[in-house]
Amino acid sequence: MLEVGAGEGDLANALRVAGYDVVAIDREPRGDGVRAVALHELDEAAGSFDAAVAVVSLHHVEPLAESCARLGDLVRPGGILVIDEFDVGAFDERAGRWQRAQRAAAGIDHPDHAHDWGEELRHHMHPVAEIRAALAPAFALGEPVPGPYLYRWDLDPVLRTIEERLVAAGDLPATGARLVGVRR
Repeated sequence: MLEVGAGEGDLANALRVAGYDVVAIDREPRGDGVRAVALHELDEAAGSFDAAVAVVSLHHVEPLAESCARLGDLVRPGGILVIDEFDVGAFDERAGRWQRAQRAAAGIDHPDHAHDWGEELRHHMHPVAEIRAALAPAFALGEPVPGPYLYRWDLDPVLRTIEERLVAAGDLPATGARLVGVRR
Protein backbone atom coordinates (compact mmCIF):
# COMPACT_ATOMS: atom_id res chain seq x y z
CA MET A 1 0.00 0.00 0.00
CA LEU A 2 1.13 3.55 -0.72
CA GLU A 3 0.31 6.42 1.61
CA VAL A 4 0.63 9.83 -0.05
CA GLY A 5 1.26 12.73 2.32
CA ALA A 6 2.01 10.57 5.35
CA GLY A 7 3.20 13.44 7.59
CA GLU A 8 4.13 11.92 10.94
CA GLY A 9 3.40 8.40 9.72
CA ASP A 10 0.59 7.58 12.17
CA LEU A 11 -1.72 5.99 9.57
CA ALA A 12 1.16 4.13 7.90
CA ASN A 13 2.25 2.74 11.27
CA ALA A 14 -1.30 1.65 12.13
CA LEU A 15 -1.58 -0.07 8.75
CA ARG A 16 1.75 -1.81 9.31
CA VAL A 17 0.58 -3.05 12.72
CA ALA A 18 -2.54 -4.38 10.97
CA GLY A 19 -0.29 -6.41 8.66
CA TYR A 20 -0.03 -4.22 5.56
CA ASP A 21 3.22 -3.58 3.73
CA VAL A 22 3.22 0.23 3.46
CA VAL A 23 5.38 2.75 1.66
CA ALA A 24 4.70 6.16 3.21
CA ILE A 25 5.81 9.32 1.43
CA ASP A 26 5.68 13.04 2.13
CA ARG A 27 7.58 15.99 0.69
CA GLU A 28 8.24 17.15 4.25
CA PRO A 29 7.98 14.08 6.49
CA ARG A 30 7.65 14.61 10.22
CA GLY A 31 7.97 11.02 11.39
CA ASP A 32 10.01 7.85 11.22
CA GLY A 33 9.27 5.46 8.40
CA VAL A 34 8.14 8.21 6.01
CA ARG A 35 10.23 8.74 2.88
CA ALA A 36 11.02 12.32 1.86
CA VAL A 37 9.91 12.30 -1.76
CA ALA A 38 7.32 14.02 -3.92
CA LEU A 39 4.68 11.77 -5.46
CA HIS A 40 5.67 12.56 -9.05
CA GLU A 41 9.29 11.64 -8.21
CA LEU A 42 8.61 8.30 -6.49
CA ASP A 43 10.87 5.71 -8.13
CA GLU A 44 8.84 2.54 -7.53
CA ALA A 45 8.00 0.32 -10.50
CA ALA A 46 4.67 0.68 -12.30
CA GLY A 47 1.92 -1.37 -10.68
CA SER A 48 3.87 -1.73 -7.42
CA PHE A 49 0.88 -1.07 -5.17
CA ASP A 50 -2.43 -2.85 -4.67
CA ALA A 51 -3.86 0.25 -3.04
CA ALA A 52 -3.11 3.87 -2.23
CA VAL A 53 -4.48 6.23 0.35
CA ALA A 54 -4.23 10.02 0.45
CA VAL A 55 -5.52 11.74 3.57
CA VAL A 56 -5.69 15.52 3.30
CA SER A 57 -2.69 15.66 1.00
CA LEU A 58 -3.67 15.90 -2.67
CA HIS A 59 -4.87 19.49 -2.31
CA HIS A 60 -1.20 20.42 -1.76
CA VAL A 61 0.42 18.15 -4.39
CA GLU A 62 2.48 19.90 -7.06
CA PRO A 63 2.52 19.44 -9.96
CA LEU A 64 -1.01 18.03 -9.69
CA ALA A 65 -1.49 16.50 -13.16
CA GLU A 66 1.94 14.86 -13.24
CA SER A 67 1.55 13.60 -9.66
CA CYS A 68 -1.89 12.10 -10.31
CA ALA A 69 -0.62 10.45 -13.51
CA ARG A 70 2.27 8.96 -11.53
CA LEU A 71 -0.17 7.71 -8.89
CA GLY A 72 -2.06 5.99 -11.70
CA ASP A 73 1.17 4.33 -12.85
CA LEU A 74 2.01 3.15 -9.34
CA VAL A 75 -1.32 1.48 -8.53
CA ARG A 76 -1.91 -1.79 -10.37
CA PRO A 77 -5.00 -2.13 -12.59
CA GLY A 78 -7.92 -3.04 -10.35
CA GLY A 79 -6.16 -1.49 -7.35
CA ILE A 80 -8.00 0.78 -4.94
CA LEU A 81 -7.51 4.48 -4.22
CA VAL A 82 -9.01 6.01 -1.06
CA ILE A 83 -9.02 9.78 -0.65
CA ASP A 84 -10.05 11.88 2.35
CA GLU A 85 -9.72 15.57 1.46
CA PHE A 86 -10.27 19.16 2.44
CA ASP A 87 -12.34 20.75 -0.33
CA VAL A 88 -11.05 24.29 -0.56
CA GLY A 89 -13.65 24.93 -3.27
CA ALA A 90 -16.39 24.59 -0.64
CA PHE A 91 -14.63 26.77 1.93
CA ASP A 92 -16.66 29.98 2.03
CA GLU A 93 -17.02 32.99 4.35
CA ARG A 94 -19.35 31.03 6.68
CA ALA A 95 -16.72 28.29 7.05
CA GLY A 96 -13.97 30.85 7.60
CA ARG A 97 -16.02 32.69 10.24
CA TRP A 98 -16.86 29.46 12.08
CA GLN A 99 -13.26 28.23 11.94
CA ARG A 100 -11.90 31.57 13.23
CA ALA A 101 -14.50 31.66 16.03
CA GLN A 102 -13.70 28.12 17.16
CA ARG A 103 -9.97 28.83 17.10
CA ALA A 104 -10.48 32.05 19.08
CA ALA A 105 -12.57 30.19 21.66
CA ALA A 106 -9.76 27.64 21.98
CA GLY A 107 -7.15 30.38 22.38
CA ILE A 108 -5.55 29.67 19.01
CA ASP A 109 -4.39 32.89 17.38
CA HIS A 110 -3.98 32.97 13.61
CA PRO A 111 -3.54 36.64 12.72
CA ASP A 112 -2.72 35.72 9.12
CA HIS A 113 -6.21 34.27 8.58
CA ALA A 114 -8.17 37.34 7.52
CA HIS A 115 -11.76 37.58 6.34
CA ASP A 116 -10.71 36.75 2.76
CA TRP A 117 -8.96 33.63 4.02
CA GLY A 118 -10.90 31.36 1.64
CA GLU A 119 -9.72 33.30 -1.39
CA GLU A 120 -6.14 33.07 -0.15
CA LEU A 121 -6.44 29.29 0.30
CA ARG A 122 -7.86 28.84 -3.20
CA HIS A 123 -4.73 30.46 -4.65
CA HIS A 124 -2.48 27.66 -3.41
CA MET A 125 -4.70 24.59 -2.90
CA HIS A 126 -6.49 22.32 -5.35
CA PRO A 127 -10.26 21.88 -4.94
CA VAL A 128 -11.67 18.35 -4.99
CA ALA A 129 -13.13 18.85 -8.49
CA GLU A 130 -9.65 19.61 -9.85
CA ILE A 131 -8.11 16.63 -8.05
CA ARG A 132 -10.87 14.39 -9.37
CA ALA A 133 -10.31 15.59 -12.93
CA ALA A 134 -6.56 14.96 -12.66
CA LEU A 135 -7.17 11.40 -11.42
CA ALA A 136 -9.96 10.55 -13.89
CA PRO A 137 -7.73 9.27 -16.72
CA ALA A 138 -6.31 6.52 -14.48
CA PHE A 139 -9.08 5.88 -11.94
CA ALA A 140 -12.81 5.20 -12.09
CA LEU A 141 -13.85 7.42 -9.19
CA GLY A 142 -17.07 7.46 -7.26
CA GLU A 143 -18.80 10.72 -6.48
CA PRO A 144 -17.27 12.67 -3.59
CA VAL A 145 -19.10 12.10 -0.32
CA PRO A 146 -19.24 15.48 1.41
CA GLY A 147 -18.79 15.81 5.13
CA PRO A 148 -17.30 17.85 7.94
CA TYR A 149 -13.63 18.79 7.95
CA LEU A 150 -13.11 22.02 9.87
CA TYR A 151 -13.09 20.32 13.29
CA ARG A 152 -9.94 18.45 12.19
CA TRP A 153 -8.06 21.66 11.45
CA ASP A 154 -6.39 22.63 14.75
CA LEU A 155 -9.61 22.06 16.72
CA ASP A 156 -10.93 19.61 19.30
CA PRO A 157 -12.50 16.51 17.70
CA VAL A 158 -15.53 17.01 19.94
CA LEU A 159 -16.57 19.77 17.49
CA ARG A 160 -17.22 17.16 14.79
CA THR A 161 -20.80 16.58 15.97
CA ILE A 162 -21.50 20.30 16.04
CA GLU A 163 -20.05 20.78 12.57
CA GLU A 164 -22.06 17.81 11.24
CA ARG A 165 -25.27 19.38 12.58
CA LEU A 166 -24.43 22.76 11.03
CA VAL A 167 -23.65 21.13 7.67
CA ALA A 168 -26.91 19.11 7.79
CA ALA A 169 -28.87 22.29 8.56
CA GLY A 170 -27.22 24.14 5.66
CA ASP A 171 -25.55 26.64 8.00
CA LEU A 172 -22.02 25.50 7.07
CA PRO A 173 -20.69 24.03 3.84
CA ALA A 174 -19.32 20.48 3.85
CA THR A 175 -15.62 21.20 3.41
CA GLY A 176 -14.57 17.56 3.66
CA ALA A 177 -14.87 15.01 0.87
CA ARG A 178 -14.16 11.30 0.64
CA LEU A 179 -13.72 9.44 -2.62
CA VAL A 180 -12.94 5.87 -3.58
CA GLY A 181 -11.61 4.86 -6.96
CA VAL A 182 -10.49 1.78 -8.85
CA ARG A 183 -7.46 1.82 -11.14
CA ARG A 184 -8.62 1.34 -14.74
